[in-house]
Amino acid sequence: MPVERWRSQPDPVELDLLGMIADPVLDVGCGPGRMVAALATSGRVTLGLDTNPYAVDEARQRRAPVLQRSVFGPLPGERRWGTVLLLDGNVGIGGNPSRLLRRCAELLRHGGQVLVEIEPPGVPTRTLTVRLQSAGRQGPWFPWARVGVDALPELAAAAGLAAVRSTTAGGRWYGWVVKR
Repeated sequence: MPVERWRSQPDPVELDLLGMIADPVLDVGCGPGRMVAALATSGRVTLGLDTNPYAVDEARQRRAPVLQRSVFGPLPGERRWGTVLLLDGNVGIGGNPSRLLRRCAELLRHGGQVLVEIEPPGVPTRTLTVRLQSAGRQGPWFPWARVGVDALPELAAAAGLAAVRSTTAGGRWYGWVVKR
């Protein structure tokens, strides 16, 4: 997992993606808050969520509006979010992409969207156990999943969402799913 990229500023591709999404924006698994900080700095309504206290502290140092919470618990603005971000592979949170996308559907307003970073075509969806490592430190193991672009339409439909498009940019794959 690209921990150091998460600590950097959003790159031009990511900034372009942020320009295509509707407010308010909920960044699930925001980590150190680079997307939330970029959105907030540009005057957009946004909130980040992460369960890791170190990531939340780093996000707050960036002046990113962030809560240390799980996406599966009660959250402000339920059924009113315009966009839920699942970047950096965060569709894998909890190891169950179906459950996570269903929860995202509960958070969105009618017509709201999930911007999800996914794996390239041909990569199968699978569940695994991972841990973060950075600067010689290792975190605890936790469940994660990888979702290939080919599986996104079916996963979205099972969550009550519709996959509307996918694209590649900067060597990464993204998909948009919408609550109808």
